[in-house]
Amino acid sequence: MTSAASARLMTTDELLAMPDDGFDRWLVDGELREQPMTKRNRLHSRILARICQLLYAWSDSQPPPRGEVVAGEAGFRLKRNPDTTCGIDVAYVSAELIKAQAANARIIEGTPVLAVEILSPSEKLENIDEKIDLYRSTGVKLVWIVDIHDETVLVYRPEQKKPRFFDTDQVIEGEPFLPGLRIPVARIFE
Repeated sequence: MTSAASARLMTTDELLAMPDDGFDRWLVDGELREQPMTKRNRLHSRILARICQLLYAWSDSQPPPRGEVVAGEAGFRLKRNPDTTCGIDVAYVSAELIKAQAANARIIEGTPVLAVEILSPSEKLENIDEKIDLYRSTGVKLVWIVDIHDETVLVYRPEQKKPRFFDTDQVIEGEPFLPGLRIPVARIFE
């Protein structure tokens, strides 16, 4: 990870104005973080699509108003002044938060209920650790770290000090934040 932090903090608007030049960029308390863009691969894309499918199936079974599933490095400003802004592989956003967004907004203002990061071969441990910390410190209720190669999911919840590992013999539950959500881990990796 390269930190291009300077004495002056960056805003989300400045981040969004930067060129699309092959770097992933995000802000943590106004400080720019960047790394070469991860080359997506078929397996990563398939897992991302599968998680979206499973979350949509659950969401569609819920009574209105429903939240929204977003994916593909969906942009979130998690905090303002100084800004913390990042892209999330897959997220579930509450109906209340979606309703509060401008229809033409490029990013979502606020925290999702669920943030899912899918590990890729080029992912650096310090970047993942930093994202987990910022999701948890800004109020994301559930954080899933999906390891494609080990076929496991690491789940962080606010009431637990340590994460819990789930393998393909187990089921992840979303209670009380995502009522009725039950996803067998094996389904993610089918």
